Amino acid sequence: MGNGKATKLKAVILDWAGTTVDFGSLAPARTLHRTFASFGIQLTDAEIRRDMGLPKKEHIRRILSAPTVRTAWQTLHGSAPTADDIERVYQRFVPLQLSCLIEYSPLIPSVSDTVQRLRDRGLKIGSTTGYTRAMLELLLDSSTKDGYRPDCSLAPEDVGAGRPEPFMIYENAVRLRVYPLACIAKIGDTPADVHEGLNAGVWTVGVAATGNGMGLSIDEFRSLSSSDRISRLEDARRALQHAGAHYVVDTLADLDPVLDDIDERLRSGEKPGDAGRTNIDA
Repeated sequence: MGNGKATKLKAVILDWAGTTVDFGSLAPARTLHRTFASFGIQLTDAEIRRDMGLPKKEHIRRILSAPTVRTAWQTLHGSAPTADDIERVYQRFVPLQLSCLIEYSPLIPSVSDTVQRLRDRGLKIGSTTGYTRAMLELLLDSSTKDGYRPDCSLAPEDVGAGRPEPFMIYENAVRLRVYPLACIAKIGDTPADVHEGLNAGVWTVGVAATGNGMGLSIDEFRSLSSSDRISRLEDARRALQHAGAHYVVDTLADLDPVLDDIDERLRSGEKPGDAGRTNIDA
């Protein structure tokens, strides 16, 4: 690794649901809908997906803090949601998510081929998630059978904090033995992924078509009319760009020219912080 100067990418850190598995990020969305319905709260898709990518308890806290949800909870339960209520919702969410996670989480098409190209480039592959460690272990078991296993995979509890804080990326770098941080790219489908990457000082790549911004199964996505597909993709791309992503692609299959461009920028002496915002607190 020489003197630590970044002249080319050495690693990518991939998200899970909506990026490498679970086209449309359906598992967490549908489980959150089911969980809140069990408490009498009918969430909209927008309410569920607004803070996707955060650690699950924090995601639940954010949902309960939304004015419409908070009012509905108070009407049904007699008081505004408390920390104990957040814990009750979370404890109901966890077994429901574990019970259906694999059903919704096959590899997204083209992931296996893309991962092989990444390895052919000499890149190490890490991963981060908003899922718990137990949920991540289920994903790892399933994806390994399908031929995909990152070199390092971390959940928020492994480092004491999740997105948007950068510590899972830092620990990936330690375990992968990769430095400087400018030679790493974080790739994911949510603004939380982008914020995590920006806060860590790495390149960030948003994934629009297969993830939370579209929120559709692969069959639903393929059945869209051309005009609907274009419109929804534009919205998904815009959200990731607004979050500060250095690049936005539709799927992982589109990564190669992005990685080539990052290598060129690194060779010219450019760093991630020169090209985008940092220290995002969202």
